[in-house]
Amino acid sequence: MGRKVKVAVISGVCAAMLCGAGYGMYNVASALGGVGGAGGSSAPQVKTGPPDRDEVAETTKAFFAAWTQNQPAQAATYTNFPEEAKQLLTAYGDDAHITDVRITPGKAEGTTVPFKVTAKVSYGEKSEPIGYTSQLTVVRGVTSHRPLVDWAPSVVYPRLEKGDTLTIESAATPQVEAVDRNGKVLTREKYPSLGPILDELRQRYGDKAGGQGGVELVIRHQDPTGGDAAADTTLMTLVKGRTGKLRTTLSATAQAAAESAVARYANSSVVAVKPSTGEILAVANHRDDGFDAALLGELAPGSTMKIVSAATLIDHGLTTANGPAPCPPSAVWQSQTFNNLANMAPNENATLAESFARSCNTAFVKFADDVRPDWLTNEAGQRFGIGRNDWKIGVPSFDGRVPAPGGPDTAAGLIGQGQVQMSPLNMASVTATAMTGVFRQPVIVPLSLDGRTPATARGLSASTSRQLREMMNRTARSGTAQGVMAGLSGVIGAKTGSAEVDSQTKSNSWFTGYRNDVAAAAVTEDGGHGIDASGPIVARVLRSMG
Repeated sequence: MGRKVKVAVISGVCAAMLCGAGYGMYNVASALGGVGGAGGSSAPQVKTGPPDRDEVAETTKAFFAAWTQNQPAQAATYTNFPEEAKQLLTAYGDDAHITDVRITPGKAEGTTVPFKVTAKVSYGEKSEPIGYTSQLTVVRGVTSHRPLVDWAPSVVYPRLEKGDTLTIESAATPQVEAVDRNGKVLTREKYPSLGPILDELRQRYGDKAGGQGGVELVIRHQDPTGGDAAADTTLMTLVKGRTGKLRTTLSATAQAAAESAVARYANSSVVAVKPSTGEILAVANHRDDGFDAALLGELAPGSTMKIVSAATLIDHGLTTANGPAPCPPSAVWQSQTFNNLANMAPNENATLAESFARSCNTAFVKFADDVRPDWLTNEAGQRFGIGRNDWKIGVPSFDGRVPAPGGPDTAAGLIGQGQVQMSPLNMASVTATAMTGVFRQPVIVPLSLDGRTPATARGLSASTSRQLREMMNRTARSGTAQGVMAGLSGVIGAKTGSAEVDSQTKSNSWFTGYRNDVAAAAVTEDGGHGIDASGPIVARVLRSMG
């Protein structure tokens, strides 16, 4: 956002701790010298194993005492990463101007201590209260053998991650009130998945939405890869600016359904788009790490990739929807053996439509001898707009990756494994292109807002698009997606998928489908088959749109 405000640090920091379970009141000065800190007069006894109850209590007491006295260097000595701790704790007082810190420890559970923080955030003569809960864990120092706070930024504030810091800024970009396509206000409180997206929209379009910046306490993010950091996250407004209004393509109805759907399955993400326009209707994630996998995920899409593979086979004249695509029990290509799902009956007389609807891996692998390494790459890029790194949807996104490596990955790529990677956004777009025959780059804010030039692609011939719709409809009506899509009226189609991951006990669950003018795709990591987790997510979103 903008420049950091220079303000005077308010003195009078709290010099005593509040009572906490098992801690009571204590003298700050004695606490600071009590646990191997600068005031210790004798060498610490060498111990091994996890810290005991007394060590946890004394280490926590000393760390909290230094923190509340705004002594970041001293507090850092009670952690196992003192340089990182000193830097953030210094910013806490000097840059974020958080003063009058009081900490109430809770009851320790083993070596973990929960606690509550109350303080003030100051700007000039203005101050606002702030309160939150966090926790810390005490560990044994590897070389010192001292009990130490296991350092993480979240100790200081629970929403901080590695590389983050706290600061007060005069906002160069005003706050925005994002609204959906019908003018309904979208907030992170009601739609938690939109939090990072709303931050990005403000950073990019705040100055175009008619607002005026204020002064705020923010989390400033740092990109560890050296690229563009994520937009600052506002925690508190100290001096109000004027909020602008920003219209998005999102649908509050679809977003609510998406949020509710992913909440049922851990590590799940979903995106819905409008095929006739490319407008993004919903983006939702349910992940412990907070990562926006819906737009930025890079995962093997499994058999949902067979939409692109089938188009490749048709466009190069290798077969048609009603043409041959035998489904043997296994297939070997360049010494690599590929199998089908358990209990799938082989069919040497199967058509492409049947093998597609049953999600027969071996039928697609058998075409690897006839498919040149660059065909799938070119089909994805030239027909579906995938993998060219030129999408401009309005916020950061991953555009898919379909390399042409040759070797065993040629066969693996045809079934969405190997080096092929997609996000739910990519697969929702692939489904929209298959349905309409036209590639329309997804957008979350109108292109006219900042004159963005969208990515383009040739799209599909009328014949190829028709055949893909027929195969996807068959999959939804009588194939692997039948159970999930049952009861959905209108024009429907779907494709299931599962992608094996070496480190997981179950495959990643993928599902993509459309109903009338809505296409949606979802992934659930470690979710099993497509119908197990991601399928119900997509069906719920499609059902919400009437």
